[in-house]
Order: sequence, then structure tokens, then C-alpha cells
Amino acid sequence: MNEFSILCRVIGSLFNRQPQDPLLVPLFTVLREGKLKDQWPLEQDELLTRLQQNSDPQALASDYNALFVGSECSVPPYASQWPNGPKEEEIRAFLTSRGMPLSEAPADHFGVLLLAASWLEDQSAEDESAAQLALFDDYLLPWCGAFLGKVEAHATSAFYRTLAALSREAIQAMYDELNEGDDEKA
Repeated sequence: MNEFSILCRVIGSLFNRQPQDPLLVPLFTVLREGKLKDQWPLEQDELLTRLQQNSDPQALASDYNALFVGSECSVPPYASQWPNGPKEEEIRAFLTSRGMPLSEAPADHFGVLLLAASWLEDQSAEDESAAQLALFDDYLLPWCGAFLGKVEAHATSAFYRTLAALSREAIQAMYDELNEGDDEKA
């Protein structure tokens, strides 16, 4: 798994799952112990330290629910619920065409899109960077800035405010890297 995949998988998982989800226990353990910094490919030590200091899953549960869960949530995590966001069925069709196995859960969740970017990276097909660029250009970037800004504005925990800032920087760095790779092939 390369750096791009790690970034997408960590950020995608933290947005996609409830903080107390048993599948996140290893990730929160690595976070709390400060070991994520060792693996993190970007210069974001200050943000990672802030995440580490505020990474108690039980304390984060109510903030996660208020932000992302249910019809009354303050920040809908689904692209189709944003003015510039694509429709869920468009995203599902794109990911299915790339061979990604999907569950019945909506494919337009912010966390799912980042996990999809990780999956595309790990498949390493000939046209992986073209598929990743399409994912970013068509399905993630049109709405993720507004989404992350609203997370920062509405989060009651330093963890989710920090995660939003870290995500914004990481997504921009990954997008820049994808564009550089695309320019080299041209």
C-alpha cells in the first residue's frame, strides 16, 4: 500500500465509520499512541498531534452523530445532498465500471469516495491515474470544499475540526500529485 492509498484509507475510514466502530479500534490506537505520524507522508505533524490529543472514540460519538447521521444532521456526508455534488447513481455506475465491489450503502458518502480512491490506487491498472483523476474531478472536488468547511464550522470536537483541515490539505496534495503524474504521461 503506497502513501496515496494510506491517506485515503485513514481519512475515508474516519469519516465513513462511527468512532466507536470496532473496526476503527486499531486506527484510534495508532492515533492515540502517536504512531500515525511515522507513516504519514505529508508534513502535517501539528494537525496529527491535535488529532492524537482529541482521539477518544467514546467522546467523539455524539459529535459524529450530530454532524453526519440522520436527516437532521448538520453536515450531510453524501455528495448528492450538496448543490454541486453528483448523483449517487452516477458515482455507483463509475465505481462499478472500475470493478469496485459496493455494498447497498450509498456510494456517494465522503468517506466511501476516499476509500474508493484508495481502492483504485491499490488496483494499479494501466489507467489508474485517469480513473483517480475522474474520481477527484467529477465526484469529490465539486463539493468536498463546502463539506469540509461546514464540518469545521459545526464540529463541537477539536478532532473533527482538525480532521476536516487535515483532509482538505491531504486531498489537495493528492490531487496535485495526480495532476503531476498525468502531465508526465502527456
